[in-house]
Amino acid sequence: MRRVWRRELAGWAAALGLALVVVAALASSPRSALLFDDGDSLIVALVARSLADGGGGDWAMSSVLFLPEIAVFAGLDLVLPLPVDGVLAANAVANLLALYGAIRLAAGRRRAGAAPVAWSVAALAVFGLLVLTETSPSRDALELASLLLTTTYYSATVVGVVLAVGLSRRSLDHAGRGAALPVALAATAAVSTLSNPLFAAWATVPLALVLAGLAVLRRADRRRALVLVAPLVGGTVLGFVARIPFAAWIANTGDGYVQPAEWMHAAGYYGGLAAARLSTPAGVLAAVLVLALLGLAVVRTVRTADAGGRLVSAAAWVLPLVVVVGGIAAGTHAARYLQPLAFAPVLALVAVPRAVTLRPALARAVAAGVGVVLLVAGAVAAPRIVQAATTPDPDLACVTDWVDASGRTGAGQFWTVRLPKLHAADAARLVQVDHELRGYAWLVDRRDFAVGTVSFLVEDAQTVPWHLPTAGEPAAVIECGRYRILDYAPETLPLGPAHS
Repeated sequence: MRRVWRRELAGWAAALGLALVVVAALASSPRSALLFDDGDSLIVALVARSLADGGGGDWAMSSVLFLPEIAVFAGLDLVLPLPVDGVLAANAVANLLALYGAIRLAAGRRRAGAAPVAWSVAALAVFGLLVLTETSPSRDALELASLLLTTTYYSATVVGVVLAVGLSRRSLDHAGRGAALPVALAATAAVSTLSNPLFAAWATVPLALVLAGLAVLRRADRRRALVLVAPLVGGTVLGFVARIPFAAWIANTGDGYVQPAEWMHAAGYYGGLAAARLSTPAGVLAAVLVLALLGLAVVRTVRTADAGGRLVSAAAWVLPLVVVVGGIAAGTHAARYLQPLAFAPVLALVAVPRAVTLRPALARAVAAGVGVVLLVAGAVAAPRIVQAATTPDPDLACVTDWVDASGRTGAGQFWTVRLPKLHAADAARLVQVDHELRGYAWLVDRRDFAVGTVSFLVEDAQTVPWHLPTAGEPAAVIECGRYRILDYAPETLPLGPAHS
């Protein structure tokens, strides 16, 4: 037992080293904008800090509630004496460790001839390699693995999907040994769906198809496989029902995202993203790696004898296939919906985690050496994370210092105002509006609009030209690098009706 625990702890230590290396690389690349600065990426931090300040808020969310993500960020923010960018970086490390834990569950229990810990570390390393190939600052690029490191782009859903696969595998491996695993599967589906209905498309539908396929192809697996469909589907339905009390927070139910008539445009859109990705050597490397994993998954689905290994193998290629086909059929236009293309294929590595035959002493030496190298690499990488998270942004500081000192309330558009809003001493001092100064109730606390009027505007290169028929020229213009503050004081500008 002691040896088992040492092995598991060594796996977690190696995963921590890998996580630090991957986060350091991302934080030092242009894609760090998605981690620290992107307007979409800041909703979790905004909500968590609002809750920490004692305000429940009247939030206008998308169809995603980000409940696990908010809980994780709030917990890290509470215990870590770090500025907000430091907490975002720590959250990225936590997300990768959570993925490792889910992959380890999917690798199955320790048994003779198997090395689930080693292969789980290998799977995380391959996923990390995919992250390292992604450097574009664009949220619309087909660079899917790195989205897990953000607090917003469905990190909890990714982990929930892999957990569902792992719990299903463990249930098949331990059939007839109680209801704990099916109950855990139902709970995972319920919480994941409550937070993000996309779980149904990423996990419930494709995993139910995989379980049904197991039942059809092998009579010996029929009962065990079909029994798992009930907690998976039942938990998903329960999650949808649990969303009802949160209706006031859900500004968009997601129905508008499904436009089947647009399927040809969706296919062209995703094809264009794929072409752009394949135009770089890093993109080609990532594509080859994913295709190799998908090929391995198909081969192992055919050749694997045990039901648990076959389930994980099939999930590794069925999940991406269903999501891509479904995304095009639904007429969607967002790269983030295709994330199973990045995380599901790595499950092929843990479907059949066979141990490599080595002498015990040599095996221990290799494992220890790899662990030490990863920990040292993580220790070397940690200062890069600190540097990236603490590098001063004088333009942002210029805006927030001016806003804090003014004691007044101003406004800005979505892509412009959210970063200063997060870093200002009082987020309510910056109201989110559209170009006609109407309140823009999207991923924001609607209580902000109660102020009624503002006396200055913040703009940058992303700001749509203002259309303010009731306003004259600003009394002063404060230049803050990439930002400008248009100060109308003592005049005030009335806010228009809020919309989402």
